[in-house]
Amino acid sequence: MVSIDIDQEKRLTKMSPKWFDGKKITVFGIGTLGGGVGTVRYLVEQGAHVIATDLKSREDLIESLDKLKDLKNVTYVLGQHRREDFIDVDMVIKTPSCPWTNEHIKLALSKDVPVETDASLFFQLCKKPIIGITGTKGKTTTSRIVYHLLKKSGKTPVLFGVEHLAVLDRLTYVKKNTIVVFELSSWRLSSFAKNKLSPHIAVFTNIFPDHMDYYKSMESYFADKKNIFLHQRARDYFIYNADDAMLHEAVDEVPAHIRTATSERRNKGRGMFIEKGKIFLNDGIDTVPFMDVDEIPLRGRHNRMNVLLAANAAHAVGLSVSDIRDGVASLPQIPHRLELVREVGGIRYYNDTAATNPDAAIVGIEAFDEPIILIAGGASKNLSIEEMMECVVRGVKDIVFIKGEGSERMMSRLTKVKKDKKQFVDSEGAYRVAESMQEAIEMTRGIASAGDVVLLSPGTSSFGVFKNEFDRGNQFRKYVEEI
Repeated sequence: MVSIDIDQEKRLTKMSPKWFDGKKITVFGIGTLGGGVGTVRYLVEQGAHVIATDLKSREDLIESLDKLKDLKNVTYVLGQHRREDFIDVDMVIKTPSCPWTNEHIKLALSKDVPVETDASLFFQLCKKPIIGITGTKGKTTTSRIVYHLLKKSGKTPVLFGVEHLAVLDRLTYVKKNTIVVFELSSWRLSSFAKNKLSPHIAVFTNIFPDHMDYYKSMESYFADKKNIFLHQRARDYFIYNADDAMLHEAVDEVPAHIRTATSERRNKGRGMFIEKGKIFLNDGIDTVPFMDVDEIPLRGRHNRMNVLLAANAAHAVGLSVSDIRDGVASLPQIPHRLELVREVGGIRYYNDTAATNPDAAIVGIEAFDEPIILIAGGASKNLSIEEMMECVVRGVKDIVFIKGEGSERMMSRLTKVKKDKKQFVDSEGAYRVAESMQEAIEMTRGIASAGDVVLLSPGTSSFGVFKNEFDRGNQFRKYVEEI
């Protein structure tokens, strides 16, 4: 059963919504995706005076500002950041992606002004059990699977942290019997160390290089991720992918009960594993068959692991094996993650825009046996692309690039590793590079045939041509639907 221990309860009661009444608080980053808007709204509703500051202009933020136009007690500082807004205030709430090395954040901290994120405040304000999910990839899918399993079984889950949804203003959704499912990025987790925050049930999908333009080293990236378990209590649960070597080496630092998810049987420990095409559950007493791997409706070996992790979390909450099995069998498609958009003329179009790094793109490519026309590339994340390009040479029929520095790197590498000079190029010997998603779809139509898969699995960031990865995926859907 999900419960909160006494020490955790004492820690959580230190912060309440009443604390904000009459306080002067700077929201550092309004943004265009909704998170800043939700933070401003929540604070004003609690009686705070808010200084909302962003380097973007009023014109750039028009949609966000329009959602806040009914609020009073907000001062907007746009196109600049003022020194006084980080000194003469009671708190600064930074957008999660803003680094702690930012000069304004360092200024606030030097003056003993507390700096938080929406997630760190949520964890201090929410008095209900939280299932937190992190990982380099798979965290959104796993979060959505956990949510679905709980909902299907009759529980009342609420999903937070997924796809830039606002957080703080949705605290009102948390009721007496609510179970919170919270996707946690490394940026949000970075703010947990100061207040020693970790969820009651922590799920860790995998860890490999990402956001190296932000972190500069794998060690600092992993250090932020570890906050999901470092501050757990002995009565909490840590569920992780034991096939991941880095995660497996880190479990000695975990203070909570440990449950594993693995692609093979392990001799000891609670968890779930796969053997001879079947999934088994070791509950600490018995090892019982759970379901056949082929019954999982989501494509790809990575989704098998996501299901094992989510099922583990659901079992820790108290769901029965039969309830979990029924939930897995009824899983819907996960948006932007190997999502089948449409089949046209025998060609199937899959949206995997959430594959924003090379490792995730490899997983997407390897999920198919059919010939693949790949749409890839975009902005560079300074990650190694060698393995992805070797995978492309082995498993891709043809490729269309979205313009960007990341695509330039990919094309340069492909030229070195492919054996056939005519592979992946047009009749004039040039790689196909699209200026837009519409043009990319048009290019694939000229080279795809019945039985092929057109796969958007970019392996890069989306910035430059698109607002974000979800805009990229939504445009893919739009132009495929228009065929």
